[in-house]
Amino acid sequence: MVTAMPTTTATPAGARPAAADDLGAHSLAGLLERNARAFPDKPAVIHPVGGPRRDGARPAYRTLTYGRLQQTVEELAAGLARAGITKGTKTVLMAPPGPELFALAFALFRVGAVPVVVDPGMGVRRMLHCYRTVGAEAFIGPPLAHAARLLGRRTFAGIRVPVTLGRHRLGRARTLTALRTLGAEGGAAAPVAAGRDDLLMIGFTTGSTGPAKGVEYTHRMALSIARQIEAVHGRTRDDTSLVTLPFYGVLDLVYGSTLVLAPLAPSRVAQADPALVVDALERFAVTTMFASPALLGPLAAHLGAAAPGRHPLPDLHCVVGGGAPVPDTTVAALRRVLDPRARIHVTYGATEALPVTSIEAEELLGPAADADAAPGGGGGGGGTAARAAEGAGTCVGRPVPGIRLAILPVTDGPLPLPTPHLPAGRVGEIAVRGDCVSPRYHHSPDADRLHKVPDAADPAGPAWHRTGDLGYLDDDGRLWFCGRSAQRVRTEHRDLHTVRCEGVFNAHPQVRRTALVGIPAAPDSGWGRGGRTTTRSGTARGTAQRTIPARAAAGSSAHTNTDTAHRTAEGGTAAGSATAAGGSAPGGPSGTAPGGAPADPRRDRLRPVVCVETVDEHLDDAAWQRLTAELRALACAHAPTTGVEEFLHHPGFPVDIRHNAKIGREELARWAERRLTPPTSPTPRRRAARLVPLAGWAYLVGGAVWAAAVGVPEARLPRLLWWADAVLSTAGHAVQIPLALPRARAAGIRRPAAVGLTMLYGATWWRQL
Repeated sequence: MVTAMPTTTATPAGARPAAADDLGAHSLAGLLERNARAFPDKPAVIHPVGGPRRDGARPAYRTLTYGRLQQTVEELAAGLARAGITKGTKTVLMAPPGPELFALAFALFRVGAVPVVVDPGMGVRRMLHCYRTVGAEAFIGPPLAHAARLLGRRTFAGIRVPVTLGRHRLGRARTLTALRTLGAEGGAAAPVAAGRDDLLMIGFTTGSTGPAKGVEYTHRMALSIARQIEAVHGRTRDDTSLVTLPFYGVLDLVYGSTLVLAPLAPSRVAQADPALVVDALERFAVTTMFASPALLGPLAAHLGAAAPGRHPLPDLHCVVGGGAPVPDTTVAALRRVLDPRARIHVTYGATEALPVTSIEAEELLGPAADADAAPGGGGGGGGTAARAAEGAGTCVGRPVPGIRLAILPVTDGPLPLPTPHLPAGRVGEIAVRGDCVSPRYHHSPDADRLHKVPDAADPAGPAWHRTGDLGYLDDDGRLWFCGRSAQRVRTEHRDLHTVRCEGVFNAHPQVRRTALVGIPAAPDSGWGRGGRTTTRSGTARGTAQRTIPARAAAGSSAHTNTDTAHRTAEGGTAAGSATAAGGSAPGGPSGTAPGGAPADPRRDRLRPVVCVETVDEHLDDAAWQRLTAELRALACAHAPTTGVEEFLHHPGFPVDIRHNAKIGREELARWAERRLTPPTSPTPRRRAARLVPLAGWAYLVGGAVWAAAVGVPEARLPRLLWWADAVLSTAGHAVQIPLALPRARAAGIRRPAAVGLTMLYGATWWRQL
């Protein structure tokens, strides 16, 4: 029986800073103008010239003051208005991080236009889908982006005002210089008045667990985000901030602080050179920074290797990690190398709600002395991180001021109204409510119906936003993250949660990281009763398997959760909670999908498999068998992992190298299914396709041997065919190697083998991965 519980609300411990009160009375453009009038000569943006350098040399930097930035904003705003970009004009903004990006963003805010921002790291196809759904009317981007716009005429059919960031005009697109000249002729105008609930900008979700959705940011939401970050992290105008995410640079300009653009590409944070980041931190006496674990991990390792036993960067007093789950080992490593007075925060949030919760390193790891003494730097025994090895999940802290949290029953469909809230200690879907939460998706009523839940006590107020994440609240009001709802593994008896299970196995010293995935289980496979074991190579021992033609599922399900909840209390807390709480959800009874259609029984019973990435990539079979036995023992010793028996050794997980650095679980699930499913005979069509490149190589080698032994034939056609074959078999296959390597890595195929197979077969093999 699900009982209603009061939601958790965070209230500030003290009065809000005076600067935060100012944020409530202005627009973003108005706040920038206020700062420029107050201190025009103060550095606003410090940016590297020419982008990150590959030779490791220190980049040169330039400085833009607040006064000069405001002048540029006013000129651009006047030019945009005269060109036809006015209040409500949805404008694609594709400027690289730099002064132009911030000047354009605030110029668009000033005229009331709506910037449309898409992460370029999501890929061209997803980007075009995002732009197609928005229906933008103006386009601002570099020449290459305009070339893509001209090729995708259907996607950008509504564009009437193109602006290029290049020096020369492209077709009818104006340059920024022309816009500024146009604006200077007409003179600056006051910012356009905007209501708190008017649309400010549209940002898109990453699309890592489904189609990317347009998130509407209102003026109220943006100002609330600025207030909350200021209150939680103690931001002031005296700070110098290192920016790895452009949105945080906008907030720096609102606060009146100085922002330093990190020498890295935001779409490839994991490839950044930590030495150049440290150079920027030291050179400009940076006091605060936000970064994802893709950067914080290498940064901590670099600082530890460069200055063992010391605490460099004495000016850096606040580090904020987010964008993806930050490992406690990364937090512990940072705390060992940074100044002891530095505060290290881990935040939890989403594109639709930022920030939601925050936790500081001392609460996460325990007292500093414990962290230094803990084996492997995993934190001390007094912190919340120590409970991750027991299957408690990851503690992401308490809600920030102004945020309300609720835990809702787990379901893949719409929730019933009124929606009950789960009590403390019960795992469910995390829902948030507050001014910093986006009120709706752009032109997506179906997504609104699924993710926005009216509040029963206040139907006219803001709706609850379903984050799609699983978690629970403990007795102290802290939120524990358990994984994505779409990635939970639904077995015959209960749900398994990725973060809770992986925390148990990641505690093993030989394990670098793990990933829980689910693959379809055949109805008569006997899984769960036959004691099935898995070897390193991925072959299953025990009952013979049937071929499973269904696509692997990364923990997703076609119908609602009807699992029976059972809870194991540990000292009155939720640390040992074993499964999600539920009750029947509105999709229908067990065995039916939403809408009453019969459910696929194989999707009702997923087979849990843990992919393992080890510290030593070259474990021999005996060492892997010992590790597997130890991991099974860990699984049996903890309630959240009971019944997990199958482990596969993966050489290197596929990851998203963007800001979030998330594991590609769907690719891992497909890989695991292939390893655990007996190989099927290739179809005649596939065999024929493989014979084509082999015939090409045979003709190439045979022709070369013939020419060496007999001589080059005089007929022109054989010579032309041989050279054409040489180009296709060598250069044609070689250019496919960059495309084949990511798929091969996800499939567990090492780089030398992937290169050789690509050169031999070309696309006829790697497209099947």
